[in-house]
Amino acid sequence: YDLEERLLEYAARIVRLAEALPNSAAGKHISGQVLRSGTSPMAQHGEAQSGESRKDFVHKMSVGLKELRETLRWLQLIQRVPLIEKTGLLEPLIVETDELIRIFVSSIKTARENMQ
Repeated sequence: YDLEERLLEYAARIVRLAEALPNSAAGKHISGQVLRSGTSPMAQHGEAQSGESRKDFVHKMSVGLKELRETLRWLQLIQRVPLIEKTGLLEPLIVETDELIRIFVSSIKTARENMQ
C-alpha cells in the first residue's frame, strides 16, 4: 500500500466526519479538535519524508503519532456521546486510526534502531 495515499484518504474521511457533526457547542468544539488532529498525520508524514536526518524523521513521525492518538480519543468520544446518528460508521474510522498508529509506531521503532 501507499502510506501517503492512505493518510490522504484518512484526512478526507476526517474532514467529512467533522462536517457531519452537529452545529451545537460540543459539535463545533469537537469538530475543530478532530479536524486539527486528524489531518495533521498526513502533513507530518510528508514532512518526515523530507526529514534532514533520521532524528528529524523520528521527531516528525512522533508528532504524527501523537496526533493519531489524540484523534482516536476524539473519535471514541463522538461515538460514546453519540454526536452522530449512525455511530456504526465510526467503527471503520476507529479501526483505521488504530492501524495507522501501529504503522507509525513500527516506523519510528525501525528508524530508531537504524540510528544506533
